[in-house]
Amino acid sequence: MYTLDQAAAAARLLISNDEQGTRIQTLPRDIAPSSRAEAYRAQAHWLARSAKPQAGWKIAATSVAGQKHIGVDGPLAGIYIAERVVKSGGAIPFGNNHMKVAEVEFAFVLGRDLPPRDTPYSEDEVFDAVSALHPAIEIPDSRYDRFETVGAAALIADNACASWMCLGDAMPETWRQTDLAAFQPVGRIAGKPDAPGKGSNVLGSPRIAMVWLVNELSAHGIRVRAGEFVTTGTCVVPMPIVKGDHVSGDFGALGKVSVSLI
Repeated sequence: MYTLDQAAAAARLLISNDEQGTRIQTLPRDIAPSSRAEAYRAQAHWLARSAKPQAGWKIAATSVAGQKHIGVDGPLAGIYIAERVVKSGGAIPFGNNHMKVAEVEFAFVLGRDLPPRDTPYSEDEVFDAVSALHPAIEIPDSRYDRFETVGAAALIADNACASWMCLGDAMPETWRQTDLAAFQPVGRIAGKPDAPGKGSNVLGSPRIAMVWLVNELSAHGIRVRAGEFVTTGTCVVPMPIVKGDHVSGDFGALGKVSVSLI
């Protein structure tokens, strides 16, 4: 049985490496989770870093290419604390970022709680609870030297490679009538070629990814709460970044988002 102490110890080790800008090969066997359920128990301890309510959730590996890259057979959910979220136009410390990529994403905000239950939520039920949609840029990172090889449970315990998130202003309500699967946001880094994207790169549609996240957490007894955002995975091929870059996401009539890496 994977105990509370083991879960807490796994999170403490990963958080310590995150704070120090260091990395490990993998979790020690005596505290490593061996299933998604165990991994989410470890992940929950990342919330101890913040005295504020949880800011949101992320989904990693929402494309087949992304899943192959990190050696998993499906998406992974992760936590965002308030201290790791900045507004558009802000700055994110580059630090000792290992992954060195930026991702342009859709981020839904919940207007009411979606508690865990025995039956899956439908798309209509999930989107009845969504209050807004925002453009977003994620700067992910991992606390493992070779995150591509550690497996799904270790990655979930490592918060699904969550690091920093930038949220733009809420999109106009016309997003509800927009075909998000066909939508083509563009990622830009000053002085570099544009990175074209498409909503269908995200599990076929950001809407599908949003429903997946709610039902993944529900299946593990986890509530998604009003006010939390869910960022649904990158619409563009992850863009290589270096310290000093200015990154933007252009969603056309739906809005823009930008962040500087310092």
